[in-house]
Amino acid sequence: MNYIKKSLALGVITLITTWHVNAQQAAPAPYGALPSADQVSWQKLGYYMFIHFGPNTFTDKEWGDGKESPMVFNPTDLDARQWAKTAKDAGMKAIIITAKHHDGFCLWPSKYSTHTVRESPWKGGKGDVLKDLSEACKEYGLKFGVYLSPWDQNHPSYGTPEYNDIFAKTLEEVLTNYGDIYEMWFDGANGEGPNGKKQVYDWPLFRSVVYKHQPHAVIFSDIGPGARWIGNESGFAGETNWSTLNTDGFGMGKDAPKQAILNSGDENGKYWIPGEVDVSIRPGWFYSPDTDNKVKTLSQLLGIYYTSVGRNANLLLNVPVSRTGKIHPTDSTRLMELRAVVDATFKTNLAKEKTVLINTTRAPQLTDGNYDTYWGAEGNAKKAVLTLDLGTKTKLNRLLLQEYIPLGQRVRSFEVAYWNGQKYLALVKQSTIGYKRILAFPTIATNKLRITLEANAAPVLSEIQVYLAPEMLDVPVINGTKEGIVSIKTNSPDPIVTYTLDGSEPNMKSMRYNQPFELTKGGTVKAKAFINNGKDFSDVVIADFDLSTADWKVLHASESKKESQINRAFDGNGRTSWEANPAGSTGIYEIAIDMGKEMEIAGFTYTPANNGNTGGTVTKYNFYVSRNGKDWDRILTDKVFGNINNNPVKQQVMFPSKKQARFIKLESLAVIGADQSGMKINEIGVIVK
Repeated sequence: MNYIKKSLALGVITLITTWHVNAQQAAPAPYGALPSADQVSWQKLGYYMFIHFGPNTFTDKEWGDGKESPMVFNPTDLDARQWAKTAKDAGMKAIIITAKHHDGFCLWPSKYSTHTVRESPWKGGKGDVLKDLSEACKEYGLKFGVYLSPWDQNHPSYGTPEYNDIFAKTLEEVLTNYGDIYEMWFDGANGEGPNGKKQVYDWPLFRSVVYKHQPHAVIFSDIGPGARWIGNESGFAGETNWSTLNTDGFGMGKDAPKQAILNSGDENGKYWIPGEVDVSIRPGWFYSPDTDNKVKTLSQLLGIYYTSVGRNANLLLNVPVSRTGKIHPTDSTRLMELRAVVDATFKTNLAKEKTVLINTTRAPQLTDGNYDTYWGAEGNAKKAVLTLDLGTKTKLNRLLLQEYIPLGQRVRSFEVAYWNGQKYLALVKQSTIGYKRILAFPTIATNKLRITLEANAAPVLSEIQVYLAPEMLDVPVINGTKEGIVSIKTNSPDPIVTYTLDGSEPNMKSMRYNQPFELTKGGTVKAKAFINNGKDFSDVVIADFDLSTADWKVLHASESKKESQINRAFDGNGRTSWEANPAGSTGIYEIAIDMGKEMEIAGFTYTPANNGNTGGTVTKYNFYVSRNGKDWDRILTDKVFGNINNNPVKQQVMFPSKKQARFIKLESLAVIGADQSGMKINEIGVIVK
């Protein structure tokens, strides 16, 4: 049956059907949890910008402690119009800004805080970042959203009954002074305030303030109710991704559903809470000059696009503003490169107005390019076979499918096969579709695709589209050993690979890679692949290496878990880890290492285990150095790896000053999941620059 949706307002779907076969056939009944009109509009945005900006930008921290002076916030050339123009040119539809992060600093002159732009030297204390950005978004046709963390490490009332009312008033201040807010982004982090106390957040109060003043705003949090965290900050939704979730009995932060559930949703979940993928274009969320050469490559960003927008989620890509108050040129350049590839990929829909048959019935709505028309299977049929006839043999490597979500998410699995002239060959088998599913595969040539659907109720599809994406040269892969030997490989045929060690961008005149080379003192390697005499080239790939650990030995350490070898903590192999035997809820463990000779070191690195389980990841620690292995100098005390639970990437920590040492010791004071996991280390290293 073919149907066309005529109106969608206030969450009530009005359906007017167009009959092509059987005039007695009713439109499909809604199934399961359904999105509101505002959630459908939100899903259609697809891709938008996150901006982290505040004191952390100037202090080189991911999580400030609220003790920083507001005087550190002093951008020299803040230009919110540049942010908005960058987002618009990148194809983004909105901007969300960290109006208040965990340090409590407000990017507007809040009357409920003394830790704001008013107390900063920027614009003589007369500035208002939210005003500038909301006006810029309006000028460039972008929607405007705000992030406000209830955790406040500066406010003296945090941890008291009065604070919830103060935060509610702070919310009201933001929600009533800057126009329409399309998304209210709540972070579930809940730590101690300046008085050493934690706050019991009044989430019902906070949400009521949002809906009172911004009734159409989608509220994001671990459990929605408008949109949910996807369970990681690495840039991917699950291959199975339901927009429905069971949240009864769950809360925010540590009380949220398991990350694996957030990543995939709940089949037949009670509430419609679609996923949003938040990820940063850099290793950290806030700007640091140390990451200017670590902006994600085009290939990485394109992969993130397919594992977020292409997996039934929206993509919130963080682009941190620099200390000048502008988006860094490297970041904006990469955004434009991504848009160029996405535009080129989805410019020509090769299935537009082509024939789709279900048995002998045509379904023109599936190839008309209009999301608001759709086809629905007849009766209670939960399985359907659709054939897309392209007419002539056509090259393609992308398939885009869309369910009509105002009637619910239904498809639980599907298979795609293509006609080779004699028979159908299997192309791909996957699970959910949802609002949008994009499949990427090696280029094929065919005149027919067969799509077999299995659903929990009669499937309802809006679009079938196919594309031929431009093929990209594979980026080189850089590997290193604990002996400090670096090798570079690429899967592309016969490329020229060049590299640099001085931080500059590789070109055809740079050092040509022919064989593995030594980098025993550590450093940064940048590599690039070229073909066609340099006319075509890959992204630049970057790898940081610590000092060679070939001569390292363990001096002493906490007891190893059975079958876990201690030398895996510094074996240079990113696929192996060391785990201490769980010692209870204290989370206190240590590892002391003899580096073989005395040297001057400037800092250390810690890489958590990367097996998808964050249990055992160190969150709080002390770090020591020694020249004789007996007398220890504690360099860092009660330090925290900010946000490592959600973003478990390599941590680089600089000492206040360089130290002479032969021995180092990491002492963990807290690990994630201490009741079940001992301290885990993928790699530990030192920085000698």
